[in-house]
Amino acid sequence: MARVLIIEDDRVTADEICAELQRYGLDTEWVGDGNSGLERARGGFYDAITLDRMLPGMDGLTLVTRLRESGVQTPVLMISALSDADERVRGLRAGGDDYLTKPFNPDEMAARIEVLLRRHAGIARPMALRVGDLELDLIDRTARRGGNLLDLLPTEFKLLEFLMRHSGRVLTRTMIFEAVWGYHFDPGTNVIEVHIGRLRRKLDPPERDALIHTVRGVGYVLEAR
Repeated sequence: MARVLIIEDDRVTADEICAELQRYGLDTEWVGDGNSGLERARGGFYDAITLDRMLPGMDGLTLVTRLRESGVQTPVLMISALSDADERVRGLRAGGDDYLTKPFNPDEMAARIEVLLRRHAGIARPMALRVGDLELDLIDRTARRGGNLLDLLPTEFKLLEFLMRHSGRVLTRTMIFEAVWGYHFDPGTNVIEVHIGRLRRKLDPPERDALIHTVRGVGYVLEAR
């Protein structure tokens, strides 16, 4: 099932988009501000994104620009009440794949998303991720280090996939939490530390060099050193 991220600050509009896309059999997730939308989108777990032009925290143009600068190529349908040609051009040049003005017909919105999904489906995606002697098979959903199969729980696999997709990059606890668990970060929880600890015990036995490194006061990075 294709997953679509809805970045929209108006709850009524967001509910309308979600309901229409779900009617077409798509899985939807919603966030209501630009900063959270960027962190969630950077996780790379979505097949398409609908992005409101005007958002609290970070506007849509800045968001899609930063998304493309991060190397994320998920197709983006920009949605805005700004309908003049210059605004549409700015949205497309910033990295949007399509542009829809408000108010919009829900059927047209869903059709545009379907077109983006079909177009994106033709882009080759990696079947496996590798960092050093660690390999993640995205088809079989298996992980191996040095050829040895690792026994990972589903959340551990998802966490490892996120770390490997961004290997060499320091990931904050907020980025990890929102990408893997899919809801707003609670600074009081230790769920990340618990899962990182479990992953380390499985990935980094004493006889091998560590792959997961703590960046004190910031977060974690996965890389072979």
